[in-house]
Amino acid sequence: MSNEWEPGEPSNEEAESLSGEEEAADNHAEPAEAGEGAETPKPDDGIKRRWYAIHAYSGQEGSVKKNLLVRAEQAGIADLIGEILVPMEEVAEIKSGEKRISKRKFFPGYVLVRLPEHPERDPNLWHMIKDTPGVSGFIGSPAPVPLDDAEIKAILDEIRGDAERPKPKVRFEHGERVKIIDGPFANFLGNIDEVNLERGTLKVMVEIFERLTSVEVEFWQVEKI
Repeated sequence: MSNEWEPGEPSNEEAESLSGEEEAADNHAEPAEAGEGAETPKPDDGIKRRWYAIHAYSGQEGSVKKNLLVRAEQAGIADLIGEILVPMEEVAEIKSGEKRISKRKFFPGYVLVRLPEHPERDPNLWHMIKDTPGVSGFIGSPAPVPLDDAEIKAILDEIRGDAERPKPKVRFEHGERVKIIDGPFANFLGNIDEVNLERGTLKVMVEIFERLTSVEVEFWQVEKI
């Protein structure tokens, strides 16, 4: 059996189903205090598990999480999946002069799953994930590569997000080169793509998993280089 796979695009029926389910599924992708990943009890079955990043079609991260849980239960292998995480964080926005708190994904296009090490060696688990609507692949080829422990710790710490955040005191410009110094993307370098003075945030283009991705950070989370 080859470890490398490239699932096709979802059918029209699957795409419509995913679109209709996405809003409901995202309601389950809450931060850690709502039971999302960080506080989930780890299975005590002696199986070594690692975190893996699964590519999801744009906007379908919540549906992928929901579908993985349902399909694993139907296949009788739900016990193999430790946790499924769609990383979310709360952000403050100013609209019509009022400050509003909303939630957004800070790892768009990815679903993080805690699986037994070398999931490609279990045909049932491998094909269940491969055939889940909305999934386009794993990070790593031909076999999936687990995330570094320090990376996943930084992500979980960011979800918990209790730290006091200082006010920005510096100006930024489009195209400027910066280094992210805090959060799950700490030590990443990138170019500023957008500056939002009202919200005090930047969109920075950084290379994640060998592709350029726009990530949003607050002013205080970067420094000029």
